[in-house]
This record gives sequence, structure tokens and C-alpha cells, in this order.
Amino acid sequence: MAKELYELNEAIPVGEVPKKMYAMAIRKERYGEPKNAFKKEVIDVPEIGPDDALVLVRAAGINYNNVWAALGIPLDMVEVHAKDQNDHSGVHIGGSDASGIVYKVGANVKNVKVGDEVVVHCGMWDVNHPDIKSGKVDPIVHSSNRIWGYEVNYGSFAQFTKVQAHQCLPRPQHLDWNASAAYMLVGATAYRMLMGFPEHTVRKDDVVLVWGGAGGLGSMAIQIVRETGGKPIAVVNDPGKFDFCKSLGAVGVINRKDFDHWGMLPHWKDEAKYNEWLKGVRKFGKALWDIAGKGVNPRIVFEHPGESTIPTSCYVVDRGGMVVICAGTTGYNATVDLRYHWMHQKRLQGSHFANDEQCTAFNNLVLEKRIDPCLSKTVSFDEIGNVHQMMYENKHPHGNMVATVQLG
Repeated sequence: MAKELYELNEAIPVGEVPKKMYAMAIRKERYGEPKNAFKKEVIDVPEIGPDDALVLVRAAGINYNNVWAALGIPLDMVEVHAKDQNDHSGVHIGGSDASGIVYKVGANVKNVKVGDEVVVHCGMWDVNHPDIKSGKVDPIVHSSNRIWGYEVNYGSFAQFTKVQAHQCLPRPQHLDWNASAAYMLVGATAYRMLMGFPEHTVRKDDVVLVWGGAGGLGSMAIQIVRETGGKPIAVVNDPGKFDFCKSLGAVGVINRKDFDHWGMLPHWKDEAKYNEWLKGVRKFGKALWDIAGKGVNPRIVFEHPGESTIPTSCYVVDRGGMVVICAGTTGYNATVDLRYHWMHQKRLQGSHFANDEQCTAFNNLVLEKRIDPCLSKTVSFDEIGNVHQMMYENKHPHGNMVATVQLG
């Protein structure tokens, strides 16, 4: 007879699904600093539908989206689950990266079976919508797209997670469970940004400027550019990160603290302030030329800081080039000098995670041992709140962090 609850260090027979599980939960009354928002609780194992899979979670990746969930801003995720999925459990179970073993599949599932070792990507959508089934709409831009473990409940910070079966991809057998959980969200996001937009995919010898080169996204972007024959130039906030970026393939690294022109663009009518900003951005451009060669500008700029850096990115990107952005970690109000934008025919492209094909293409690079997950820190299940606190305070190490979940 199946046990109702297994301990985190206790082996669970493959295919046996208990009624209860341990989860690191966030509740509305605990919204605030992540170290206090997360609490280990016992909750029901979620039921799956015909297109779903239930995965026993071996390890869970740590991403910034659940810092936001812990804070309760900019969205109250408990309320989102209630309104969007009719989930009135009152809890948010985060975690948007996982490695694990399939323990149960729905009636329509054909791509995975019980016992398969998988990594899980975080893109979810209405798999039965006619526009998606026909290929008319890229599912990641469809109105039904949601991020599992953030916008959709029951992510990887639990012994079991409910996913759509298409999210499951083969686990790299040359990696351990922890490293296998470290790379998919940031890697697939970076892959779409660099390879997903025709006319601006990375070509041989293309210079690509990568903001936050030592972070989770940046470390993946540098390697993707390297593997496609481009020349990544990283921007970091500490010279201590230079060697790490170069070890991944960066042809040069810039310390953003050498410059002070960051922030929203001064109004063009304020000539004094605008000219001061112009001096700063041209100084930054010279630092780029010192690496790439005089007059050689990046064809692609890999953006995610947003508000503080977009004016610079849009200025330094080459004529006919693209600034592609997936976040706004310094703020969302982006300012651009449109004179350079239209006259030099530049592109400002938004990007959000990836579709199945792009996730598979990136995972194949990992399977082929061409991409390193850059796992820098592994913690226990009980420390999930603490490592999100490190992210919140910008004290986390370079690369990616993972929490071990189900040891047995």
C-alpha cells in the first residue's frame, strides 16, 4: 500500500504517487523578503490532466522570477492562480527549472513514459488551441502562454511537479541531477534571443554585446554566441568576473562601473545634460572598439537590465542591428533617441522564453556537451528561501544556482 507522504531523503518507488508531498510554499501573509516568504509545508500532490505529466523532482533551479513571487510584486501570484487557473489553494509553489523522473502521464501523452529521466522547460500554453495546433501562431507568443512555476502553480520547489508533457526533454546523462536542473530557463531564453529572430540570428564573426555576462542568462549567451561562431563581448560589474566570462568564450569584458552615464536618456532639449550623456556613451563605445576593432559595432546586443542600459544599447548597436531584450531588472521605462534608431534602421526586439523547438535545440547543445550549465552553488531544499534572498540582495555567485529536492 502506497504511503501518504515520503520524506525528502526517502526513496519513492518509480510510478508510485503518494497523496501528500513536501513543498516550499509562499502564502499571501508571508509576502516580503524571500528568506521569510518561503516555508516548507505538506500539501496535496497535484492531479494531472490528459496532456500532462507528473514528475518527481530531483533538483530545482533558482531563478529571479520567484524573488518577485516572494515579494508579492509586481503581481500577487496567489491571486493570479485563483483568477487564471481557478486554483484557490492559497499557496504559490514556485520553481521554473527541474530535473527529475516521470512518475505518471496523462491519457494523451506519447513523448514520455513513466521512468524517463527528464529536464523540464517552463513554457506552457493551450496545447489544444487550433492556432497552436495548426502552427499558425508561435505558442510562446500566443495569449495562452504562461511560465510554469511562476504564472502557473505547482512548480519544482516540491517533491512532485505537474507539467505539460511537451515541457519534458531528455536529461543529459553526463551531468548529475543538480547540473541538469541549472540551465534550461536561462539557456532557452538566451537561445531564442540570439537564434529566434530572422535577419538577426548570430552569424560567424558577429560581435554580440552581452549584458550581465557572468549571470545565468549571460553565461548561456556567451556560450551560444561562441558555438555559432560569433564574438561575444561581456559587460559585468566586477573585474573579478572577467576570467569567468573569458573562460566561456568572451573575446573581451567591460566593467560597467568604469562608466557613470547609466539611466534614462536626458531630454534632447536639455543640451547640456544630453551632451554629458553623449560623452559617456561614446566612452563606452570606445571600450567596445578597443576589443572589437575601431568602427566595429555589435550586430546584436543581448539586453535584460532595461531602463539603465537601453539608451546605451540602442546607441552602440550597429546600423541595421538588433537590441533584443527579455527583462527589465533595473526598470521598465526605456528611453531611445529615435533619430539614430530610424536613420540607422535599428531593431528593438522583445523576447520571452522560447518555444518547444528552441528549447529542444538548446537542450541538444547541452546533450552534445557544447554548453556548460555553469552551476556555481547547490543548496538543500530547506535553503530555497535563503538563496532567493541572496538574489534579492544581488549577493549570489556567478552562473546558476540549484536546490536539491528529492534525494531518495
